[in-house]
Amino acid sequence: MNSQELRAEIAAAITSVIEEAACYLEEITITPAGKSRIVTVIIDSDSHLNLDQVTVVSRGISEIVEVLPALGDHPFTLEVTSPGVDRPLTQIRHWRKNFGRLVNATMTDGSVKSGRIGETTKDFVEIDGIDVRISDIKRALIEIEFKSIKSDDVSDADGDAVGDDQ
Repeated sequence: MNSQELRAEIAAAITSVIEEAACYLEEITITPAGKSRIVTVIIDSDSHLNLDQVTVVSRGISEIVEVLPALGDHPFTLEVTSPGVDRPLTQIRHWRKNFGRLVNATMTDGSVKSGRIGETTKDFVEIDGIDVRISDIKRALIEIEFKSIKSDDVSDADGDAVGDDQ
């Protein structure tokens, strides 16, 4: 069985567990690691996943793949994870999930559109108030934002600003 067939068989076996958790199967990769293999299952949902959600799905997937004949007797390590922020936006649901976040979209003509993600339809995504045809986007990545916290924005348990000399 080739790698593509193996990924398809694993996907068919685990999809119901993933869907029961209101998640989507994004990708399965199988990487050789010495005499073993690493089976990585990337899941996502319409909301941002937390560790508890990933753990529940991971347990369900593990129970299935441990006895899956397609994996044979070869040892493997199962990794279940969510997509990282460095993963390109490739589905309409990726755009909807990231509403309000900053994006850098490289267009098919080579230009770059940057801004906040607004409303998304089947064919268009709004980036900083401008409708952009999704089919004209070659690659789009979320821009990581770091905010510094000003001392006036931080309060202690009594509601007093931290650092106040009263």
